[in-house]
Amino acid sequence: FPLGGTTILGYLALPRNKPNAPGVSVVHENRGLLEHHKDVTRRLAKAGYAALAVDLASPGGGTNVSEDSAQVTALLVRTPPDQLVGMLQAGVRYLQGLPSVRPDRQGAVGFCFGGGMVWRLATRTPDLRAAVPFYGPNPPIEDVPKIRAAVLALYGSLDTFVNPGIATIRQALDQAKVTYEMHIYAGADHTFFNDTGSRYRPDAARDAWSRTLAWFTRWLS
Repeated sequence: FPLGGTTILGYLALPRNKPNAPGVSVVHENRGLLEHHKDVTRRLAKAGYAALAVDLASPGGGTNVSEDSAQVTALLVRTPPDQLVGMLQAGVRYLQGLPSVRPDRQGAVGFCFGGGMVWRLATRTPDLRAAVPFYGPNPPIEDVPKIRAAVLALYGSLDTFVNPGIATIRQALDQAKVTYEMHIYAGADHTFFNDTGSRYRPDAARDAWSRTLAWFTRWLS
């Protein structure tokens, strides 16, 4: 889909025979749009959602251009956060414009770097009704009062990368009176949901997915 004269790449999965489906944006980890994230997108479609995973490496030609994940990570780190959020917002607008999608029922789920981007997207996108960041770094704390989405934040207890910020984001959410729930999985580490990685925890991943679908049912139905 177009954005400012450029083309943004993505992976779209639509539910069968379901008009007026809610839309969900899927935000990948810092290695780009990989098969795992496409699988999550398909799983959401099977659950009844129009799901779109935007490739945030699109300015560099997309994830598939480079077989070196470090190059993709470097590109994402170099890209200003506002530009990344702009691509995700364009993805939300694309979903809202599809004839089979309800424009007023939009959610987002993201993982690792993508979890952090879901936090940022929620601070900048009033149309977002539900947000599920998996082990995502905090957004700028001063932007938390702008969140209108109901947030389900999921973490692993062993995650030393993200967890030091949990108390800060919890306090900010409480002060801003944002609707949210938070769950920390005992014995799980960063990226515990990714079934292609060494830190995958099946029990935690299954429960987290069940909570994610229940959250979207609650806020996007």
